[in-house]
Amino acid sequence: MTSNTLRMSTLFLRTLREDPADADVDSAKLLQRAGYIRKAAPGIWTWLPLGLRVLNKIEAIIREEMAGIGAQEVHFPALLPREPYEATHRWEEYGDNIFRLKDRHQADYLLAPTHEEMFTLLVKDMYSSYKDLPVVLYQIQTKYRDEFRPRAGLIRGREFVMKDAYSFNVDEEGMRKAYMDERGAYERVFQRIGLKYVPVFAMSGPMGGSASEEFLAPMPIGEDTFALAPSGKAWNVEALHTPELPEIDASNTPAASKESTPDAKTIDKMIERANADHPRDDGREWAASDILKNVVIAVKHPEDEEHDEPWRELIVVGVPGDRTVDMKRLEAQFAPSELEEATEEDLKKHPELVPGYIGPMVLGPQAEAAGVKEPLRYFVDAHVVKGSAWFTGADEHEVDYYNLVYGRDFEASGVVEAVEVRHGDMSPDGSGPLSFERGVEIGQVFQLGLKYSKALDLKVLDQNGKTVPVWMGCYGIGVSRVLACVAETHHDEAGLAWPSVIAPAQVHVVATGKDAQAFEGAEKLVEELEANGVEVIYDDRKKVSPGVKFKDAELIGVPTIAVVGRDFVNNGTIEIRDRNGENKVAVPADEAVKTLLERL
Repeated sequence: MTSNTLRMSTLFLRTLREDPADADVDSAKLLQRAGYIRKAAPGIWTWLPLGLRVLNKIEAIIREEMAGIGAQEVHFPALLPREPYEATHRWEEYGDNIFRLKDRHQADYLLAPTHEEMFTLLVKDMYSSYKDLPVVLYQIQTKYRDEFRPRAGLIRGREFVMKDAYSFNVDEEGMRKAYMDERGAYERVFQRIGLKYVPVFAMSGPMGGSASEEFLAPMPIGEDTFALAPSGKAWNVEALHTPELPEIDASNTPAASKESTPDAKTIDKMIERANADHPRDDGREWAASDILKNVVIAVKHPEDEEHDEPWRELIVVGVPGDRTVDMKRLEAQFAPSELEEATEEDLKKHPELVPGYIGPMVLGPQAEAAGVKEPLRYFVDAHVVKGSAWFTGADEHEVDYYNLVYGRDFEASGVVEAVEVRHGDMSPDGSGPLSFERGVEIGQVFQLGLKYSKALDLKVLDQNGKTVPVWMGCYGIGVSRVLACVAETHHDEAGLAWPSVIAPAQVHVVATGKDAQAFEGAEKLVEELEANGVEVIYDDRKKVSPGVKFKDAELIGVPTIAVVGRDFVNNGTIEIRDRNGENKVAVPADEAVKTLLERL
């Protein structure tokens, strides 16, 4: 019979006493020190036997929950042709984030960052009737993204293991049910693994679709900031919507006037000049919140039906002067386009934009009304409300407007979420002020709708014999990232502390001392545990000190440790304790298996 016990004397393992020099988070340090992974290149990792055991257990839990909702597993290649991704425009939209390569015939390929196109084409190839649907397919597969700056070990890598599932339904109602089924399965996966999570309303981004939620694991190293409402609801900051603010009655606001404001290109200088030369009638001093700051943004659009190649557009966004533009929030609303601040070269092409004195009157609807052909589009942030009066640029050198009223004197091409969200801002559901935490994205669910089925012509015959596009959902879990997040949140100064359900073994048996009787007792304990189906790591190394063995056991992180040593030789007892040293008991050897089984 093949033994399932991992013996330290033969296990492919070298533990490290010092942290790797380039490890920047606890999980990366401990997974390398404990011998779970080794670095092959920046953002690329080799899985060692212990790491694979944990990864496989996480995958097994995912497979059980997928089977529970009727999902079926498939497996696609990681190397994919260009054409499907070109049909959905994502060959261009992904930009530098994907690995592109050519074969010997100069045909274009990519290393898959995700597989929407392939799942869609597979169902198109095999199904043609509503009678075939619904169906949910999934895979657990290695994915590739050309991260500009890989960091945090497995959390932000260039190669990673991901579970992605796709639902196919004949109508929108079916898609929504599949979405809720997957969402529930995700919650059960994270609960079983022992990883704290928060479901967060999110933007769909390049994936497209009508609705999306992220599952974030709260932790300080997280790259995502999410906002919590008193109601318990949470939002990714990019998906946060400002509650509609009431209009202001501007009937008593004086007419807008242009005033000389020399040397007032910055917010601070504008405030200083306004308070010195134009004190307010109400006695209050001018503040940054009275200023409408107009920021010029370059929108880098991908090629589309009207443009054969990527193209660049300048827009201007008006925001309150006491707020900072959040480029990620703003960019999310222009996806799949990318945003950057306009350059000096951009500004030179638009002489109507006077640096330091840019205002809305030469932009958007008011410029069109004045007969300007194709003026730059002008957007305002959601905090700029109808009827609000502003101190802002007059599009002339060293001249500003006072009392320029939004809705009376100028309009916008649209309203956007452009500024950073602050503590105390009102939550979208109106339940109270927001608070903020950081988290790591461990999963995301999307209602894709018809985006990919239309792009790739996935249609079926409905009950009336009419050809209709298929409604799709998409659901992903970062499997290797989940493992890293568990390591990040389940450890102490001595090492890892795995939840028992995904630990590489259930019991770590340590034989100590030089007496052969201790090793014989440990062997018997291991055999009995194996007979009861218990997974064991057995430290059978004979020339290694007890101190080193205990340090390795604490570093590796199996939840229960059994020590067979001096006490066994002297009085026939085995010490059983939790990995952190708590709940320590000494039991007669013939009761050890029973005691251990009760703990598992």
